[in-house]
Amino acid sequence: MNEDRAPERERERMEKKRSPIEWLNLMVSEPYYLFHFLAFFSYLVIRSSASPILSPHLTHHLLYREIQAILAFSLLTVIKMVRQETWEAFISDMLFFAKVFLLALALVMDYHLALWYLGIFFVIYILTQQPAYQGLGTSSKLTPLQLETLLTEGNTSRFWLVEFRASFSPACIRTSQCFPELSITYSHKNLSFGIVDIGIFPNAAEKFGIYLGGKIRSMDQLPTYILFENAVEVSRIPQLDSEAKSSPPITKRLISRHFELDLRLLEYVKGN
Repeated sequence: MNEDRAPERERERMEKKRSPIEWLNLMVSEPYYLFHFLAFFSYLVIRSSASPILSPHLTHHLLYREIQAILAFSLLTVIKMVRQETWEAFISDMLFFAKVFLLALALVMDYHLALWYLGIFFVIYILTQQPAYQGLGTSSKLTPLQLETLLTEGNTSRFWLVEFRASFSPACIRTSQCFPELSITYSHKNLSFGIVDIGIFPNAAEKFGIYLGGKIRSMDQLPTYILFENAVEVSRIPQLDSEAKSSPPITKRLISRHFELDLRLLEYVKGN
């Protein structure tokens, strides 16, 4: 099975080694990134056009605030690069900080400009969505029927770790790279990885106890990870009884530790 998945692993490695030009083309081709770039670039145009009509005092004050914003943004960039383990989460956070700083600078220049940018960001939020990570690693995209068949047949893997995600969930987008990378590291004959999109198959949410729409903690249920052993649920993240407490942020370390993926891989290696 590992030999059969070698081409998929190689494809994942090649995707991570994209050249800067390819990443730039991807950014320009995605409306979410393109519209944000145009909004931020427009500040430079407005700033240079407004310089002749701004008072010397306001110009000096604005320059001082711009330097502060650049230094603060640079510091936050370094911190987030260390803490975030996916590019999707890092980009989401940095765009948020950039919008906050841009609104603050626009407010220094003129509050009408700040309101204009606020409207632009609201339109971008309504019309676009950050793209999720497209790689699958060695995991398989499944329909609920396919998953049920794989679990009940009993002639496939002993364990199935399944991620239930939805494209409309920001949390799923931020963590979309974690599961494919874990599948590359930990998948073997006894453990397979699957992905079910409950945005496409909402009925699967009720079947597997994942709360959507109208529930106070609905967003805490996305994404949900469930480990099955011989068609029986063994464990899940987040827990069904965690109503009072919010779930911790999803990370590869959290998933690996919760489902004991290192131990299961070690047992498989020793068994061979």
